[in-house]
Amino acid sequence: MRHRKSGRRLGRTTPHRLAMVRNMVTSLLEHERIVTTTPKAKEVRKVADKMITLAKRGDLHARRQALAFIRDSKVVAKLFDKLRAEYQDRQGGYTRIIQTGNRNGDAAPMAILELVNYQQTIEGEAAN
Repeated sequence: MRHRKSGRRLGRTTPHRLAMVRNMVTSLLEHERIVTTTPKAKEVRKVADKMITLAKRGDLHARRQALAFIRDSKVVAKLFDKLRAEYQDRQGGYTRIIQTGNRNGDAAPMAILELVNYQQTIEGEAAN
């Protein structure tokens, strides 16, 4: 029984799961939108919201805590510069999960995990 044990195991060992979550949070903050399975999206959402909360604090210690988890200085710089300003007035709920149905190969439930302020640019409009 797993009473009072938080978090999903996702069929991986602890180091593999931690590395996967780090990579997915980095990708989410870099691209502002990722497609993954629903259980993974729910786990990544928790950590991504914490990273944005660190960015809103904005001090050196918060930046070092984010760098200890993300380990990509360009993504951390984007987080503390661009994304911090976008979410400064928001009191949580920085990500959304959109269910997209099941995957063809193994019928795994798929979802899009994106930041709330995500704006999709169309090629024609991006040039203007």
